[in-house]
Amino acid sequence: MTESNSRRKIPGVFLLPNLITTSALFSGFYSVIASINGNFLDAVFAILIAMILDGLDGRIARLTNTQTSFGAYYDSLSDLLCFGVAPALLLYLWSLSNLNVIGWHWSKVAWISCFIHVASVALRLARFNSKLITSDKKYFTGLASPASAAVVSCYVWVIEASGTNVENFSWTSLALILTLSFLMVSNITYYSFKDISIRQKVPHISLFLIVLALSFISFDPPLVLLSFFAFYGLSGPVLLLSRLIKKKLLLSREKKLL
Repeated sequence: MTESNSRRKIPGVFLLPNLITTSALFSGFYSVIASINGNFLDAVFAILIAMILDGLDGRIARLTNTQTSFGAYYDSLSDLLCFGVAPALLLYLWSLSNLNVIGWHWSKVAWISCFIHVASVALRLARFNSKLITSDKKYFTGLASPASAAVVSCYVWVIEASGTNVENFSWTSLALILTLSFLMVSNITYYSFKDISIRQKVPHISLFLIVLALSFISFDPPLVLLSFFAFYGLSGPVLLLSRLIKKKLLLSREKKLL
């Protein structure tokens, strides 16, 4: 019996990755409190911090060989709050609640759309966990919930920074949250970035490109980040459409040859 196997049989949990997950959970909960108190920018930043922490806990668990089923399930429960409940509540209290001015039925549409978003995140996470062993690590099936939450957060950040009247964006917010909900539960594939290893050496030009990217983000952080995450969200449908067009062209060429 190896040392690592004997260590894994000791009851308990690994502290480091689960501590990071707990920190992400705290950020998500803080976002909920900030949204309720009307501090929408604080809620935005808390969700973005939770997204960064969510990207760290899994990688650190793999680097330190501390991956467990407990950590995977704990991470999913944290994601449901951080990227399901927190963004939905943020968008509802910030913008969608203004639909009640039109009529009570639109007020119901607003909170039902937020529930659809939370349910979509739960379904997305359940599907991810059920295919954790068999799925292709290079691609996600459906838009990842952190990316969806990032789109919502940066969308709110851009409009808040511009000082524009929020009431003008109620319909846009409704369309956005329903679109993101559909993309999460769809079968559209997205690049996961999980095949990028931080252990491997990279060309020196890579560091220069990172500096350029950070400089570009600093020019207008909310707009640049929103553009990036929106582009990522659209990349799945665009690639799917291109594959369908190529397949149709190949079939038409085969028919002509016959």
